[in-house]
Amino acid sequence: MISIKQIYEKDIDLCCELDSNTISLWSKEQWVNEFKKDGVKVFGLALENLIIGICVLQVVLDEAQINYFAVNKKFRNKGLGTSLMNYLIKLCEELNINRLLLEVSKKNITAERFYNRFDFFTVGVRRNYYKDGSDALLKEKKLTTK
Repeated sequence: MISIKQIYEKDIDLCCELDSNTISLWSKEQWVNEFKKDGVKVFGLALENLIIGICVLQVVLDEAQINYFAVNKKFRNKGLGTSLMNYLIKLCEELNINRLLLEVSKKNITAERFYNRFDFFTVGVRRNYYKDGSDALLKEKKLTTK
């Protein structure tokens, strides 16, 4: 059974483990700092009791930024990331968020296609942003709020 639940700082080791097995984006210290930011909510995509995906969402007034989004490689291409993204979009609409932002490596074509399916559009580029020298594409989705 798939469920989506909020994850708290006490579960930081789950976040680090999933991150190290997927995109290896943050150190444990960076995860600790993320949980301390104002407006941050962390959601886990769970299969039974196993966390197979994580999303970090930061809300600032009427905007939200996806700071982290990953699904365990073993569970990709099964619609689970789509379920998590649909949940986030619905949550943002309920919170009267006007736009949802994220960044993705220009080299990560699979992720970029995934985001494009949800009507995220590239609105800017950060040159040489990632450790490997790749550019970050800044993407935005306009939301219609209630």
